[in-house]
Amino acid sequence: MQAVRPWLVGIFGLALVWTTPLSLFTEARAVEAMAVETLPVEAMAVEKAAAEEAVLAEQAREIVRRADEQMRGQSSYVVATMNIVRPGWTRSMSMKSWTKGQELSLVLVTAPAKDKGSVSLKRYREMWNWVPAIERIIKIAPSMLSQSWMGSDFTNDDLINQSSIVVDYRHQLVKHEAIEGDDCFVIDAIAKPDAPVVWSRIRLWISSSHYLQRRAEFFDEFDEPVNTLTTSDIQMMGGRMLATKMVMSPADKPGQRTELITHEAAFDFDIGDDFFSQQQMKALRD
Repeated sequence: MQAVRPWLVGIFGLALVWTTPLSLFTEARAVEAMAVETLPVEAMAVEKAAAEEAVLAEQAREIVRRADEQMRGQSSYVVATMNIVRPGWTRSMSMKSWTKGQELSLVLVTAPAKDKGSVSLKRYREMWNWVPAIERIIKIAPSMLSQSWMGSDFTNDDLINQSSIVVDYRHQLVKHEAIEGDDCFVIDAIAKPDAPVVWSRIRLWISSSHYLQRRAEFFDEFDEPVNTLTTSDIQMMGGRMLATKMVMSPADKPGQRTELITHEAAFDFDIGDDFFSQQQMKALRD
C-alpha cells in the first residue's frame, strides 16, 4: 500500500480542526436563536394570562362593590326585625340601623325592653358595643368578630363589618347560576393575608340584573362550610330594589336560623360623620 503523504494528512487535519468547531458553533447559534424566539412567546403568554386574570378579578370586585352599594347606597337607614329561631323557642328584636359609605355604621336595638338601647358602632377599622344595663362601651377586638351578635346566627363581622367584603378579600368569578329564575354571578371572595376578618372564603351569588345578593356561603380556615345566608321577598323600598328577608342558617345545627326582616328603608340622604360616634351611642334613643 502506498504511504499517505504527510502533507495530505496535514490538510485533512486542518480541515477537521476548522470545520468541526464551525459546525458546532453554527448549531449552537441556531439553538440559541430558537431559544431567543421561544422565550418571548412563552413570557408573552404568561403575561397575557396574568393580565386576563387581573381583568377578571377586577370585574368580580366591581360586581361585589355594586352589590354592596345596592344594599346600602351612599347612606342608608333601615328599620328591621330580627327573629332568632331555635328548635324549642323564638326570640325577636326590633332594630334601626344607619350607614354612611363603607366605613361608618350604627345599629340600635329598640325592643325588647331588656335589650332596648343597646348600640353597635363601626368607625373605619374600629368597633364598639354600648351596653346600657351596665352603662359601658365595650370595644370589639378582632378576636371578637366571630362572636354572635346579640345571640343571633349573625356574627359581629357579618352585621357590623360587612363592607369589608369589598376591601379585605380577593374576588374570583366562578360561574353563572340561577336562583329562583334570577341569573346570578357566582363569585368566590378569598380573604387577603392578615385581613381582620372571620371567614377565609365567602361564595356569593349576586343577581346579574339588579346586583342584589341572593345567597352567600361562609367558610372557615379549613374551607369547611359554617353558615349560609339566603335572601328573598325582593321589593321596591326606599327608591331601589331590596331583598327584604335575609335568613342565616348554621351548617351544623338543623332547625336553627336567624331571620332579618326589613320594614322600612331610605337611602342617599345627608348624614354627618359625627352621628357615628361614641357620644351618639350613649345619647341615641328610639
